[in-house]
Amino acid sequence: MRKFFGLLFPLFCSVLLFGQAAGNFTGIWEGKLNVGVELRIVFHIQQNASGGLHATADSPDQSAYGLKCDTTFVTAEGLTIEMHNLNASFSGKLINDSTIEGIFTQGAGLSLNLKKVEKPSERKRPQNPQPPFPYKSENIEFDNADKSLHFGATITIPPGKGPFPAAVMITGSGPQNRDEEIMGHKPFAVLADALTKKGMVVLRVDDRGVGKSTGKFSEATSADFAEDVNTSLNYLLSRPEVNKKKVGMIGHSEGGMIAPMVASQRKDINFIILLAGPGIKIADLMTEQNIAILGSVGVSRAAQDAYRPLYKEVMSVILNAPDTTTALRDATSALKKWLAGTNDTLAKQLGFATEKDQQRLTAMLVKEFSNKWFKYFLAFDPAPYLQKLNCKVLAINGSRDIQVISSSNLAGIRAALKKSPSKSYQVIELPGLNHLFQTCVKCTTQEYGELEETFSPAALQTITEWFEKNVK
Repeated sequence: MRKFFGLLFPLFCSVLLFGQAAGNFTGIWEGKLNVGVELRIVFHIQQNASGGLHATADSPDQSAYGLKCDTTFVTAEGLTIEMHNLNASFSGKLINDSTIEGIFTQGAGLSLNLKKVEKPSERKRPQNPQPPFPYKSENIEFDNADKSLHFGATITIPPGKGPFPAAVMITGSGPQNRDEEIMGHKPFAVLADALTKKGMVVLRVDDRGVGKSTGKFSEATSADFAEDVNTSLNYLLSRPEVNKKKVGMIGHSEGGMIAPMVASQRKDINFIILLAGPGIKIADLMTEQNIAILGSVGVSRAAQDAYRPLYKEVMSVILNAPDTTTALRDATSALKKWLAGTNDTLAKQLGFATEKDQQRLTAMLVKEFSNKWFKYFLAFDPAPYLQKLNCKVLAINGSRDIQVISSSNLAGIRAALKKSPSKSYQVIELPGLNHLFQTCVKCTTQEYGELEETFSPAALQTITEWFEKNVK
């Protein structure tokens, strides 16, 4: 599903500084920003010849480095760093020689406390594949049919004489690179490595507007991404190493929604693997997701139950509104009606303590739900596409997934596939795994980056064994 945090540094941070005690702020400063998951933020601050400061910023967990900061200055109140392209800023006070306590603002203000370090911390990611590989790995580029889009990708090819079975990997929601990288984890690289070692050609592709791929991600819907997948499949079918009778797709989260969309329209798809793909209407899935995430951070069951009808009502009025002005008016009205019938304590638990909070949260929901992608996404029902499938299907989901709830979504997939022409499908719940197929402990979204494991060995074994038995 779409990442529930919106902070993504576009490339680059440059700086001018005026003020007192500039030297106290020089060095490398690192902190963690909690935006649903913990993202490391690193500021590199240096003093220039004129006494001002120059700074750059990194968001290592989003693979963004050397980001531009437009102004940096020190006043009696402390340090301020502004990033105009992001519409973001950081303001903090020097508590001691090694601590700055402050607020990072990007729409909303979030606490960000920085510690002075000798060098930025590194997360251990032992599963990320490292060369030399026991197979061919080739970085490639290709265009869509009318050459309006250009894609960057990596193809991995088993050793020996082909042709081999092959698959295109489809990322989840939000702009993703070819490895579906998140917080240093590269789950698509890990899965491609495992499958290529078992004899599959794997093509993983940067989303439009990401990495080597052109186009504007923000202007596209899932239907556009489905066309991008068709382009990738057509490229894959052009490769001489590929067995054209054994071509498929592997989709994670929203990618597990897109794969059936594409497969239901083509006759050359032999198999699809759905990793935490949706099996129920997306509006229902998103309601479940929000309730589960609230529970994972300690919100009471009573507050969760109170929030459910509000979320569904606000989602409905925004989707049906002809414009954002009407959406904001109707969503505000729905919130006021809900507040009138809701216990104040529960409202405070959910972040609606003050009128300012209410206005901010309503505006945030209107902005998010009014997005072109989100409107298409929320109105989507995967069942009709699953019911048309005539290929082999493996659908797996972690039992501790709080973004795509396994019980309801696997049941939906199973029910739809029973009505489909497909004669070969498996629907499996894997115990103890989260949305990224990690073996989780707390099983919160914040834990994704804390875990060293990128992809559960049990999940890898389930996928590779199914491939060897049903496709290879």
